[in-house]
Amino acid sequence: MEKKQYKTKTMVQSSAVYGLGFIGALVYFLQHASSFGDGLLGVLKALVWPAFLVYKVLEYLKM
Repeated sequence: MEKKQYKTKTMVQSSAVYGLGFIGALVYFLQHASSFGDGLLGVLKALVWPAFLVYKVLEYLKM
């Protein structure tokens, strides 16, 4: 029973981090949008921001 509670707590914490990151990325991308199309692209980028982060880290590490 204890493992299930730990797994749920971890999932909630990671969801909270993703949610805060999504909101931050959304605000950032929308502030820099100069047209409706840029705003729409910003929303899509905000949804997949972890992929950008992982890509840049791997690029930095030359992997």
